[in-house]
Formats: sequence, C-alpha cells, structure tokens
Amino acid sequence: MSTRSRVKGLDVLAIIAALSFPAVVQAQQAAPPTTPKRPLMTRYHGVKVVEDYRWLEDWSESEVQEWSNAQNAYARGVLDALPAVPEIRARIRELIASASVDYFGLTWQADKLFAIKYQPPKQQPLLVVLDSPQDLASERVLLDPVQLDATGGTTIDFYVPSPEGRLVAVSLSQGGSESGDVHIYETETGKEVGEVIPRVNGGTAGGDVAWLPDASGFYYTRYPRPGEPRPEEDMNFFQQVYFHKLGSPTEDDRYEIGKDFPRIAEIEFETGEDGHYLLASVANGDGGEFAHYLKGPAGNWTQITELKDEVTHAEFGGAALYLLSHVDAPRGKVLRLSLKEPRLAAAEEVVPESAAVIESYEVTPTRLYVVDLVGGPQQIRVFDHNGQVLKPVESLPVSSVGQVLALKGDDILFRQQSYTVSPAWYHYEADTGRTTKTALASTSPVNFDDAEIVRVMAASKDGTQVPLNILCRKGTKLDGSNPTLLSGYGGFGVSITPGFSALARLWLDQGGVYAVANLRGGGEFGEEWHRAGKLTNKQNVFDDFAACAQYLIDTGYTSPKKLAIRGGSNGGLLMGAMLTQHPEMFRAVVSAVGIYDMLRVELTPNGVFNIPEYGTVKDEAQFKALYAYSPYHRVVDGTAYPATLFTTGANDPRVAPWHSRKMTARLQAATSSDAPILLRTSAKSGHGIGSSLDQRIEEMVDAYAFLFRELGVAYQPVDAARTP
Repeated sequence: MSTRSRVKGLDVLAIIAALSFPAVVQAQQAAPPTTPKRPLMTRYHGVKVVEDYRWLEDWSESEVQEWSNAQNAYARGVLDALPAVPEIRARIRELIASASVDYFGLTWQADKLFAIKYQPPKQQPLLVVLDSPQDLASERVLLDPVQLDATGGTTIDFYVPSPEGRLVAVSLSQGGSESGDVHIYETETGKEVGEVIPRVNGGTAGGDVAWLPDASGFYYTRYPRPGEPRPEEDMNFFQQVYFHKLGSPTEDDRYEIGKDFPRIAEIEFETGEDGHYLLASVANGDGGEFAHYLKGPAGNWTQITELKDEVTHAEFGGAALYLLSHVDAPRGKVLRLSLKEPRLAAAEEVVPESAAVIESYEVTPTRLYVVDLVGGPQQIRVFDHNGQVLKPVESLPVSSVGQVLALKGDDILFRQQSYTVSPAWYHYEADTGRTTKTALASTSPVNFDDAEIVRVMAASKDGTQVPLNILCRKGTKLDGSNPTLLSGYGGFGVSITPGFSALARLWLDQGGVYAVANLRGGGEFGEEWHRAGKLTNKQNVFDDFAACAQYLIDTGYTSPKKLAIRGGSNGGLLMGAMLTQHPEMFRAVVSAVGIYDMLRVELTPNGVFNIPEYGTVKDEAQFKALYAYSPYHRVVDGTAYPATLFTTGANDPRVAPWHSRKMTARLQAATSSDAPILLRTSAKSGHGIGSSLDQRIEEMVDAYAFLFRELGVAYQPVDAARTP
C-alpha cells in the first residue's frame, strides 16, 4: 500500500495551500488594476450566459501575466502594510517551525518501519526508516528532498518499499505540480539505483506502485507520455497499469490493464500478503464509484466488482478479500470474499451496517480493526474474522483516528489527535488490550488547557441537523464581540475530523473563537450524507454552512462584523458561494485555490474528474443547478462584498488558477464596499501539496494579518512564559 493522499482538497483547520510570490516584486499600487471587460456569450440549453473575463483564462498571453503581476503588486501593498506583520510572522514561525517532528504515512515492511517525517525547520518532509516505533535512535534518513533540490521545491508524492525492504520506489515532483516520476533507492545506503519511470503520479488521478515478491520489478500507474499517439488534451487522462522489470529500459515496459478503463480512471493497488495476488482499485473520477480487478498466481486479470456494485474499498487478509460495500448499507458493511472463488455474489457479510459510518479497516491474522465515523469524531471497533465483536480500542474523546497499521501478530499502530491534543502514534497490544503512546509523538510549543471544545447542532434550511465544532477559551462571553473564524469543506465524501492546529492557539490568544462545520457532501454520516451534498443537491452544502454561521451569531459567539470564513479547493467553492449568497453575514473571507466558475470547470483536466461530484453543463438539470450557485455568475454589481483574500498557484494541477483570476476581476468591478478584494498568486507552487515550510509560513502570515485587521483585532504579542 502506498502513502499518497487522495483527498481533493485542503485541511480546513490550516490553509496548507501555502503559496509564495514571484522573485520580482512590482511597485505597490493604491488601487486594484483596472481589468478590461470583453463580453462573450455562451448558450447552454437555450440560456444565454454572458461573461466579461474569459480572456483571463489564457496564461500564455503576456497581458494575462502582466495583469496577474499587477494584482500581486496591489495585494502586496495591502498585505505588507497590515499592522503587526513582523510580530505575527515571528509568532507563526515559532508555532510552526518550533513544533516537534511528526510522522505520517507509515509502512511496516520486512521488520522495518518506514515513515514520512515532518521535521521543522526542514523545508520538506523526509523519508526515514526505523527498527521500531519506540526506537528513535535507530532512525535513518533514507531520502531528504532538499538534498536533491536546495530550493525546497521538490517533494515526495508517495513511496512504496519492496517486500523484503531492500528497495523503495519513491515518486518525486517539483514546484507543486504533483507530476511525479518514480525513482528507486536502496534502503541501506539511500543510494539511487536503476532507471527513472516517468509520469507515474499526477494531480488528477494520483499514482501508485506495487512490487513483485522478489523485487525484480513492479507494476505502476502510467499516464500517456510525450510522443505517443494521444492529443495534448488527453495527456492527464487514460491512466493505465504497466509492468517494469528492473534493469530494463522503461520503453520496454509491459502493458497490463486499463485500455478499457474510464478516461477519468484513478488507480490504486493492494498487494496480498504473499505477493501473489494484486488488486487494482479503479475509481471513476471523484464521485465515489469504483471497480476492482484481481490478478492471481495464474497471471490473468479478473474483474470482481463493477461501478454499480457500490464497493468502495478492499483489503487482503489471508486467503480472502475484505470489501467495504454500500449496497443497502449507506453507512457501510464489510464483506469477506474468498480468493478461491472471487465472485461478489459469493461474498459473506462479516461486519453489518450500524449507526456508525465505516471509513476504513485494517486486517490482521485474526482480527478486523474498523475505523468508524460518528459525525466527525472517530473510533476503532474490533472484530474477529467471523464478525464476532471484541473489546474496542480506547481512544480520546472527540478525536480522530488517522492511519491504522498492522504490526506483528494482531498488534496495530494508530495515529490519533484531537482539537486540543497533538498527533501521536499509539501501540495497541492485542493480547493485553493495552494502548500505549509510542515515541512517534509530536509536541507543540502551546497547549489548550484553558480551552474547551463545544460540539453542537445547527438547523439547516431544510431542518437537517449539522454538526458544528467550536473551540474557544473557557468562560468566553457570548456577547457577540468575539472574532470568530469558521471553516468547512462539504464535498467528495471527505470527512472533516478533529485535528490539532497550533495556529488555533494564535487565534484564541487574540480573543478569538475557532469553529469547524461538518457539512453535507462530506462522509461524516455515510453515503447518504455525501449524496445530499453532491450534483443537483450541492446547494445543501451552502445552506448548511450558512446555518452554522447563523448559529454562531444567534448564540452570541460573534456577530457579522466579527465573523470571518476560510476554506480551500472545494472549500474555496464554498467560500465563493457564501460571499455571493450571504455577503452581509461575513466581514472577511480567505479562499485558497478555489473553484468559482462552475460552467467551465469541466473544461480543465481535473475538472473532468470532478464531474461525478459536481455534474456537467451537458445535462440540463445539472446545468441549472450549477448555474444557480456558480459564484462567478452570482456576483451582482453594486453589492457590498466582504473583504476577500484569494490565493492560487500557477502550477496547480487540481484547480486551474484562472478561477481565482476571473473571480477577483468580477468582484473588484462589482463591489460597492471599501473592503479590499485581493489576489495572491504564486509562480512556484500549485495546490499547496508540496509547498515548502517557508511558503506555508508566509501564506499564514498574510491570512492571519488580513483577518486580524478586518475583524478589528489589535494583535497583542503573547509572552511565551504566559502561554497556557
């Protein structure tokens, strides 16, 4: 199993899409640049849609680049003049760069523990290997991307160790592009060996690798390569599976499967314990539909599930596959399928559907560890292979469970954190039922002993109860005066679980309230919750978020002049919908790498992958829904819009930067308020994945300085000795 992230968005507790600026700083401007209007009309199902700023889509035009540079100069002039910027920068650097190391993406292979290690002030995470989770002295750095690229622009997309742990395949990409080539490294020496396999990973369909048992070669995901008979517009589509034999030219690699897969296929691998079985999970874009293909010892591929079968995940366990099915079970059930008779009709139910939502599971020799969602927080239930309920694993209250990793026997490691407790890996001993924190635990320069997390329900427009998590200092007065920052996501079945953020301390220390909403469109309450916020139901997401904002106002946590909102990617779409549908409700908005033109998003490579989630203008009903909420098309001239900071990156493979350009131009032309509309563009980053530490810090500085000023917060430095 690889360690790559498949999430199509950003963490709502911290805008990780940290974007830098071009090296050349333009002169400051007192007002935003004037943007020429060039009307174009497009007809959709008989509806005439006119827009003025489509010309901003073409980055190859020097006029567009000059406009973007001028917007950067204007934004810099505003942001650099904000109060207390040096003090805010010093505090954010202290909170982020002074935090301890953190480990994620663990793999236990051949009695070695591989991990991605976040180690500030290092600019990029490292790939390390240890003898055990308790023996930090045994740790060795296998790969430090900064040693390959001193600028900090190269990042690890994913890694996969060979079965005997001797070699590691690592995908590396540059500049936030997520366009990764696979390199091979020796575990003992860290030396790169063999040939480089190009175009394995991408920001559209991801990527993966699966080794043969003897490590003589591996299967990998392959995008079309330059020079092949594919049109340019197809180069980020049609992912297929190929096999590479070590020591042979990659041009000789063998095609395996995929010619009949969807154009928007996204492929992941699972390897059986003995290495003689390989499973390819094929997603049909980002809408939650999957098909599964099994390759057995005989060498042939057999399709065992189709898109219509509603099987969303599979894990090997001994001589069986364990499938996560949603047939008549929107919250999930686990089936067991014998590898001797891999027909879905022959699968038997092991874990039935319950009130909790099954998000993932790990199979050990005699147990199933099932990670559940309960509206946002998570828990771990334990079953034997026959479905007998065993004692659950103890966990923190209102917490999240990250990766669960099988060790020897039935023991596991699991990563856990909460809004107030920093992440740590815990060792659960199956024989004793004891859970202990391992040495793989992060620490923070702050704590939240003076804070509390309040979990409430807000009533949405249609009466749906929406969870809202509120982090504030104990004894916070509910008099409407508290500067409040509300975040959300609501899409792709992504569940927003409790997460620790040192920057929440920054906000609380200035008298602020931090809030996170669990909106429809996510997976917090299962597939029904997801479907209620996708396609023609997308407006429910925006109604949910508005209800959460109204709850904060009605209960006295804040008021419209003290309320700010923040989100990124799909959460950026949420921000665009909020500021156009409820401009009077918020004082300030920070929106990172967002989607704003819902009528043209599907014309971009990753936008095609999003069609199963958002819909297409080719379908009349879906067009009507898209047009009804598309932020870019809902801007109204003469409206007093809130202060808004847009951020984007020129190399973003997931959300085209022109969304932010067009939305900025439209708002600047339309708003009747004096509140600034700013666009911050980077020439050296993408969606935020792979951004360097310094890039992340600088974006945080701009975002928090902007929010403090707009909410009327006079920043007060916090004496470290007085920090709770």
